[in-house]
Amino acid sequence: MLNLSRQRVDEALLKHYPLRTLKNLPQPNGGRRLGRWMLALLALSLLIMFLPWQQNINGEGAVTALTPQDRPQTVQNAIPGRIERWAIREGQRVSKGDTLLVISDIKDDYFDPNLQQRLDEQLTAKQGSRSASEAKIAALNSQLTALESGLRVKLAAARNKVRQSEFKVVSDSADLVSIRKNYQIALDRLDRYEKGYKNGLFSLTDLEARRLKVQEDVAKVVAQENKLNVSRQELINARLDLSTIQADYQEKVAKTLSDRSSAVSYRADADGEISKLQNKISSVSVRQGLYVVRAPQSGYVVRALKAGIGETIKEGESIATLQPENPQLAVELSVRAMDVPLIQRGRAVRLEFDGWPAVQFSGWPLVAVGTFGGEVAVIDAVSNPNGTYRLLVTPKATQNDQPWPEQLRVGSRVYGWVMLDDVPIWYELWRLLNGFPPSLQKEPNEEKGAKK
Repeated sequence: MLNLSRQRVDEALLKHYPLRTLKNLPQPNGGRRLGRWMLALLALSLLIMFLPWQQNINGEGAVTALTPQDRPQTVQNAIPGRIERWAIREGQRVSKGDTLLVISDIKDDYFDPNLQQRLDEQLTAKQGSRSASEAKIAALNSQLTALESGLRVKLAAARNKVRQSEFKVVSDSADLVSIRKNYQIALDRLDRYEKGYKNGLFSLTDLEARRLKVQEDVAKVVAQENKLNVSRQELINARLDLSTIQADYQEKVAKTLSDRSSAVSYRADADGEISKLQNKISSVSVRQGLYVVRAPQSGYVVRALKAGIGETIKEGESIATLQPENPQLAVELSVRAMDVPLIQRGRAVRLEFDGWPAVQFSGWPLVAVGTFGGEVAVIDAVSNPNGTYRLLVTPKATQNDQPWPEQLRVGSRVYGWVMLDDVPIWYELWRLLNGFPPSLQKEPNEEKGAKK
């Protein structure tokens, strides 16, 4: 049988044989300590896994201005010209209305030094022509009135004459009827006298007297018929005169109206020419004010895009870049399209500016050092050409934050983190390993974010 003992061999050997080599060998108790340390680290790691972690969406961008009027702009000249004098230098501060550049005109239409005086003379002459046209129109209107008055008088006289002729025809017709009756009576008497002469009742003298009476009545009938025909012809002539008066009047009125229309047309042309001249005079006056290019607002001249004296510039060509003074700063961040549904206006953002050292713990913003606070103010509804979406972040400093640095300049590089909800660290690691997007406890409400 084996002689089993609880005493370890190494202890017995060291007690009876105290060898230095064995003393220097590591003791098995060190492994136990290592195991305990490993267990402690594991427990600590498990505990850390349940600590809160604030999810976030990172993005890069640059400092910009919140309003378009505060962003860098190029100053253009409104007219083509030749550079005569520069009044500023690069980096200089200018106020609104300060002179930046003086140019001269290069169009031959504006070379005349007395152009303004020449245009005023043309305008005065054209206004005189317009006054003459108005006087002619007034005279023609008076002529039309006179023609109308004369027509009324002549027509009244012609109508009276026609009426008189009609009455005369009626009278002559009645006289002809009466004379014909007398002639018929004379014929009947002559027939009775001829019968009485044959019977011896009348003498030849009486018979011849009746024959003479019949001849007289025949002559009266012929004369009255001629008179009636003359009256009828006078009636026809009176009616023709009435028609002639109307035709003559229409001809005169048509000519007068034609002259009046020509005068009105000439007046309209004169009005158009006067308007063109007045417009040109105003344009020349405004153009002379454009020979001096002025600062549209207060700011700093960043860069002159044209140089030299005597160089020609085109219409609308940029001559300098101006940075407005005291812009309302904002940060322009670009985020992925898959992260945009998780962001709403009013979300807190942590920012790291180039030139300001920072230590950022994105999941623990309270531990971060050197970052600045902000909030989402604008989310673009349309993506950029590279597929990302733009966010505009405005300053929002909390109690522990400092305001944005005064030395910030438009265009500085910025890194930002849009802060979301808190989740355990184990969940965040599991999400990253599986490539899942961040999660929210509630559905984003864009209207609520906008009100905030």
